[in-house]
Amino acid sequence: MKPTISTETQQNALAAAKAIQKPGQNKEQTKLIAQGIEKGIAEYKKLQKAKSRERDKARKQQLKAKFQATNNIDDTDELDDNSEPQGQFTTTTWIVIVMLLLSWVGFGAYIITA
Repeated sequence: MKPTISTETQQNALAAAKAIQKPGQNKEQTKLIAQGIEKGIAEYKKLQKAKSRERDKARKQQLKAKFQATNNIDDTDELDDNSEPQGQFTTTTWIVIVMLLLSWVGFGAYIITA
């Protein structure tokens, strides 16, 4: 399949060919030069598109690796939290219990004084 060249690219190529036209050069020669420039532009665009795809693949792989690394760290943290023995209260648990009791006492005192 032959890639179609846009009219904008054709116009740019013709303008470039006319800009470098030598005295005594006929229209056919200028047209051939313009066609060569068109092919060069098309090849350049194709290469840039391939490079862009490769960069995008590499970026996605880096994001995927980073995501997996953070998930592995989170998984190990969860394992450490779950490894505590059952039936023992941690400092955080005691703080929550004390705060709950204080709120009940404060609510009771409010009801009695009101």
